[in-house]
Amino acid sequence: MSTLWKSRYAQRTLGIKSSAIRELLKVTQKPEIISFGGGLPAPDVFPVERFEEACHKVLCEHGAQALQYGTTEGYQPLREMIAQNMARYGIVAKAENVLLTSGSQQALDLIGKLLVNRGDRVVVEAPTYLGALQAFNVYGAQYVPVPVDNDGLLTERLEASLRTGPKFMYVLPNFQNPAGVTLSEGRRHELILLADKYGIPIVEDDPYGQLRYEGEHIPPLVVLDRENLRRDNGFTLGNVVYLSTFSKTLAPGIRLAWIVAPEDVISKLVQLKQAADLHTSTFNQYVAYEVAREGFLDRHVKLIRQVYRERRDTMLQALHDYFPPEVTWTHPKGGLFLWVTMPEGTDSEALFRAALAENVAFVPGDSFYANNDHEGGRHMRLNFSHSHPDQIREGIRRLSIAVKMQLHAHNRLAIVDH
Repeated sequence: MSTLWKSRYAQRTLGIKSSAIRELLKVTQKPEIISFGGGLPAPDVFPVERFEEACHKVLCEHGAQALQYGTTEGYQPLREMIAQNMARYGIVAKAENVLLTSGSQQALDLIGKLLVNRGDRVVVEAPTYLGALQAFNVYGAQYVPVPVDNDGLLTERLEASLRTGPKFMYVLPNFQNPAGVTLSEGRRHELILLADKYGIPIVEDDPYGQLRYEGEHIPPLVVLDRENLRRDNGFTLGNVVYLSTFSKTLAPGIRLAWIVAPEDVISKLVQLKQAADLHTSTFNQYVAYEVAREGFLDRHVKLIRQVYRERRDTMLQALHDYFPPEVTWTHPKGGLFLWVTMPEGTDSEALFRAALAENVAFVPGDSFYANNDHEGGRHMRLNFSHSHPDQIREGIRRLSIAVKMQLHAHNRLAIVDH
């Protein structure tokens, strides 16, 4: 590395690290490796023909506008469609409350840029989404982690964290990445009331909310915030900023997500986005609108649910068939991931190397813990959406070989130490 350039980097770059998942994808490009690593949607459910038709229609009917600069807020018909679709889940918002972003990662970056001063505390789940930690790290965030269990964030452990004076809470209530768990409705109410009691805003990240495979829909935090606290004006007085995306329902390659927030918050985010990229791709927004309209998105989500439910069930059954009894895992009711827990003292990094030798990959759990928490060392995140069922079963068989080898080595070491 050139020392000339290194000495000129801004201080904020000193703590930045590459995404473990992005780096992992480089390692797992070999065709013989079955990867459960990336949070990748299944390419075989991408609506390619629908996109082809939409691109043709946009270029024929709106080419001049779609290829031109656009407003920072985003394409108005698409913002209106998003607001209408969210209304079915009880989210009261107008198009003016919606800002389109270049993927959820930009949304997280803008939130960090808007809210985080160096040293500010942010309450996060333990574990939490690696991309959010990356985004907030740039602005010098300090983290106050709160553990999760099978019912999501442990709200009984939350109040002590709120007394530390955090700037906001970052929460993934539905089929959480990486653990796959869902915040129960009772805990959602508790979370909202505690946030109001201490005056702490919530950033609700909901990329997987539509991908539910079993159980009943649970109201989003933003809905409960309005209902519990009688915020009749919807987002005018709300305490929750809501994020979602088209990456898991249409395609991640179009890089389209959105932030829903009070209008004054949106106005400030618009200013920050103007400095970042002026606006999200006009053409992509026009095409996404054409793809999603006339009820297509609803029909397509049903197909995705069917495909992913089968793959989730295949992975759960394979884990049951191949893994030793001392290993446990979550049973996600939706989303893309499940979370495996090894016996205490297991090293998931060593397990990862052993798994690669068996031509299978996963993401070691320590990547998802703030503050370099050692708790992540015995966990791994497995993605079930990207691989076909036969690949899933074979991949879990291979992974079980590595798991059994590691447990055998761990048990032998424990005997020697004893």
